[in-house]
Amino acid sequence: MNKRGFRWFVCVAGSVMVMSAGLPVGVVGAGPASASAASPTVTGPVDGGTPAEALFSTSFNLAKVGYQEKEFFISGTATSYTSASPLTSDGKWTVTPGVTAPYTTRVVVRRPINPAKFNGTVIVEWLNVSGEVDAGPEWTLAHNELIRDGFVWVGVSAQQAGVNAAKGKVPKLTPGDPVRYAPLSHPGDSFSYDIFSQAGQAIRDNSALMLGGLTLHKLIAAGESQSAARLVTYIDAVQPLVHEYDGFLVHSRFATGDALSQAPQVTVPAPATAMIRTDLGVPVFVFETETDVFNSNLADRQPDTSMFRLWEVAGGSHYDEYGLVIGPEDTGNGQGAVLNLAAMRHPPRTIPIPGSTPFSCDVPINTSGTHWVLDAAFYWLNQWVVNGTLPPVGPLMQTTHVSPVVFARDANGNVIGGVRSPQVDAPVAALGGVGNNGTGPVGKFCFLFGTTKPFSATKLASLYKTHAQFVAKWDAAAQKAVKGGFLRPLDAVELDNAAAASHIG
Repeated sequence: MNKRGFRWFVCVAGSVMVMSAGLPVGVVGAGPASASAASPTVTGPVDGGTPAEALFSTSFNLAKVGYQEKEFFISGTATSYTSASPLTSDGKWTVTPGVTAPYTTRVVVRRPINPAKFNGTVIVEWLNVSGEVDAGPEWTLAHNELIRDGFVWVGVSAQQAGVNAAKGKVPKLTPGDPVRYAPLSHPGDSFSYDIFSQAGQAIRDNSALMLGGLTLHKLIAAGESQSAARLVTYIDAVQPLVHEYDGFLVHSRFATGDALSQAPQVTVPAPATAMIRTDLGVPVFVFETETDVFNSNLADRQPDTSMFRLWEVAGGSHYDEYGLVIGPEDTGNGQGAVLNLAAMRHPPRTIPIPGSTPFSCDVPINTSGTHWVLDAAFYWLNQWVVNGTLPPVGPLMQTTHVSPVVFARDANGNVIGGVRSPQVDAPVAALGGVGNNGTGPVGKFCFLFGTTKPFSATKLASLYKTHAQFVAKWDAAAQKAVKGGFLRPLDAVELDNAAAASHIG
């Protein structure tokens, strides 16, 4: 970073340390020392053929950032779950084991090359299969934070679609490798919850192999979108039975969970609204954007407690331009912020898909700063799990109508309230999480990608008389977010430098 950025970093870092010291401490129990999921057989590292990389993961050589990747197969007997009565909205479900089936699936491990960099926490991501292939959105969006803080990341092919894609059964989306992945076999998504438990247990019992001998202290489960829905069901139904994970990041859920059991097993659907159970005993951090709040119709809002935290991110969308375009190439060198700020002025409608045909949305997609707020969420969840330090309380977004949700917006078109970023507090565009559409097999997801409406030159000139004035307002917004705990100091420096390098104003 430059000298100006370093001085700014020292200032805000000191502020956030003082702020953190005054936060209340949550009552965190001993965690899942008594984790009781079955321990699967682990084989690997897997060599030969072509690894099935997760869609929208990072595409640069991990060695550039001091990390390495290994893939393993885990196999065993998975259990499905059932319930004698319908699942209730309070999330306090009582479920029992159902039928069992053999399985073999894959896990991908990304860890620091230097063992001294490891912070002791493993993030276990439930890979997303909404696109019929494995995707790792949590890694794509938050990898800069995970890398600089020394987390290990493990992506789990918990669902059948991910295994099918790896085996080359979805050639229109990914070539896969039928030879490399010939041993894989998945009995169906009714067994996905226990497979995810066993993946956690495999890490616990085989750290010498899977983590290269690193000493594991905490396991945190994370998932975005469809995977967040699976995690809601896992939290409410399975975690109380196996106590496998020390904490959860539920990212961009809607109001419900996912089915506990499904065909060909007896179907056990989730209720229309599924809250996070309040007696779980480990921290749960729910991270929502405008898209998610809109589609949840406010039904899944829960009050913060010593074991639950909700952040709603102003201006954010379910997924955005950073995750689709910038994130896969972002090595943390500061160019991600430069490209993001440029995209806010010239937002794209057409999105390239590696190895496939680009798709277009009806209007330019969201270019907000959501992933920087997600970095802070991962940081705080780890502090919560490891030290018992509660994350800051995030203000909720203001609405003027429910069913459908209508957000209260300021004179610049950005939502009022919520967790704030420089992108909405020193804006150069109106950012939103709803109001987009598209056509085609991928364009159908455009409703998740939000919108960007760049300000006209006249509007910009009315807000910022000079470039220096823009930079000052942007920096002030970043410093406010850091002091509030919603932006990491190094991310603020990155954003600060991008604003200074821009021509805005």
